[in-house]
Amino acid sequence: MSAADDGFRMPAEWAPHERTWMAWPGPNPTFDDPEDLAASRIAWASVARAIDRFEPVTVVCGPGQSADARALLGPGVQTVERELDDAWMRDIGPTFLTDGRELAAVDWTFNGWGAQSWARWEHDAKIAAQVADLAGARTYASRLVNEGGGIHVDGEGTVLLTETVQLGPERNPGWTREEVEAEIHAMLGTRKAVWLPRGLTGDYPPQGFGTLGHVDIVAAFARPGVVVAHHQPDPAHPDHEVTKETIGLLKAQTDAQGRRLEVVEVAAPTVLEADGHWADYSYINHYLCNGGVVLCAFDDPRDELAAEVFRRLFPERTVTLVDARTIFSGGGGIHCITQQQPRV
Repeated sequence: MSAADDGFRMPAEWAPHERTWMAWPGPNPTFDDPEDLAASRIAWASVARAIDRFEPVTVVCGPGQSADARALLGPGVQTVERELDDAWMRDIGPTFLTDGRELAAVDWTFNGWGAQSWARWEHDAKIAAQVADLAGARTYASRLVNEGGGIHVDGEGTVLLTETVQLGPERNPGWTREEVEAEIHAMLGTRKAVWLPRGLTGDYPPQGFGTLGHVDIVAAFARPGVVVAHHQPDPAHPDHEVTKETIGLLKAQTDAQGRRLEVVEVAAPTVLEADGHWADYSYINHYLCNGGVVLCAFDDPRDELAAEVFRRLFPERTVTLVDARTIFSGGGGIHCITQQQPRV
């Protein structure tokens, strides 16, 4: 029996949360410089404290790292210790499910974002099951190589995916589109997959650390039938054409309920390059928590324009801007370092 057969589904991110899970940066190839590691810990802690205003936060720390973490996290954030390789809880952690009465979780197969040369995953491949156990969730193990940043659901049967992630040879060689969709639907309780061809340019080698195309930096549901999508208005950036194609594809799609998708375009920050590569700075990589929206900021003129878009989309929530440039330098954003546990 699959999770869906047992009545479980992944709720939309705007559904009420029990708590947020995060992972603490430790020494590894992503943070190989002591100054980078220190800056990353400050950035992760800023996100945790922003979320803690709205709901409980638990941060998984490597052995012996909790005391130093708590000094930055503050008294309201809980910590637990487990072996870790990296700090991207969206990807290494479980995808939580519920049937309305019980909590469950998907433990995807994790292989370091497609067995990339810089990645380590000996411990991270096991952390989803450990977090699910800490949360008291019934666990469903999937043989599909996938990460939480590679999916986004509307809670009503629709899931966003990218071809270079779930169908890429680095993760699932030999799997057909039909087989991937069947496994995704069986685990998430979804019925329709909307496929995007690829992610942003900065998410692929040789641009630096990346995921090979996660959807949560490109497009995300804001409510059933409504998608926020990354738009690069500058034709000098290769994502100008990438996002033009993505937005056009989304506008032509319907969801599992038969509604044509409404697409809200959110312009990228004005900066085109970061760390010597094409910037993939994106406001789409936000996090919804109980009563709040934690939004990536980049000290950019478009930060406040993006915040206004999200205030209109979520008038009942408080929008909090948190500088995400240090997080992006490691290969992700605010959504990538958080994982919601739905309230049952």
